[in-house]
Amino acid sequence: MPDNPILDSSHYKKNPSPSVWLRRFAGITTFATLLLIFVGGLVTSTGSGLSVPDWPNTYGQFMFTFPWSDMVGGILYEHTHRMIATVVGFLMLVLAFWLWSKESRQWLKRLGWIALVVVIAQGILGGITVLTYLPLGVSMTHGILAQTFFCMTIAIAYFLSREWTERVAKIEHEQNQSLFKWSLVVTGLIYLQLILGALMRHSGSGLAILDFPLVDGRVIPSFGVALESINSRRWWHGLDEITMSQIIIHFLHRVGAVAVSIGIIGLFIKALQFYRDHKKLLLPPVLLLVLLVGQITLAAFVIWSFRNPVITTFHVWVGALMLGSASFLSLRCYGLLNLIRTEH
Repeated sequence: MPDNPILDSSHYKKNPSPSVWLRRFAGITTFATLLLIFVGGLVTSTGSGLSVPDWPNTYGQFMFTFPWSDMVGGILYEHTHRMIATVVGFLMLVLAFWLWSKESRQWLKRLGWIALVVVIAQGILGGITVLTYLPLGVSMTHGILAQTFFCMTIAIAYFLSREWTERVAKIEHEQNQSLFKWSLVVTGLIYLQLILGALMRHSGSGLAILDFPLVDGRVIPSFGVALESINSRRWWHGLDEITMSQIIIHFLHRVGAVAVSIGIIGLFIKALQFYRDHKKLLLPPVLLLVLLVGQITLAAFVIWSFRNPVITTFHVWVGALMLGSASFLSLRCYGLLNLIRTEH
């Protein structure tokens, strides 16, 4: 039989349940990654990316022997980010070897090794980002890869869970295919939105539009007029001028937010309409809707506060929570729903 979770559904009945400590360790790795994303966002929001100019050392010293008394200002944010990243990398190293030694599912072992390669690449990209003075492409890739790795840790943790390994009879409903596909679409939309967000942050476009929810007083801006008007307002507030491309990047991020909002609201309505009695399928869309409201609120305050670092960081972090929640829902739909097409 093929060693593939999609092709061999009986595979799970043959496998012993993973140890409790392996499941817990996978969960710890996931939450540590979420903390790393928050601290990484704080580094960017505070402009601390070059506070420690060398890598992998910190001002010529080994990372974990750098004196706490010297961790001030931006150094505190950047150095803390490096230390947490090292811890996450070590956790993933242990998890990959643990899966290799104890897990019987070959595809899950491979996923563990792939996740380890991704987190190593993430660390190397972080170093390149510093050594090459924060180039746009490398900085964006560094941020996007962090979100990708987060989703991979969620997948590993879910594949080790009792819900996945000890599956009971699947839910039968004619809307199963639709809910599963909708969850995948929402996950994809959020991922694309995070890419746009990374582009906006690292291109300095976060305040390219100074009002919210309108754009220079309009729903659809006249970009030529908006550029002159926005730069006039920026001059009044002591901000540097921006370019047309920065306004377009910022506006595209807002358009992406509308698409994500439509997707999440549609997903919530479908889950509420057809899966009201299945809490495992209803609660993730409810959480996504709550996170969406919080995310839009944070977006407004990012603009109104002129990119307050704490608010901006929480905006990035909630975006990661939304991506993680949507990807988890997609995995759960695959695990709990009968997705076999039936002919009528």
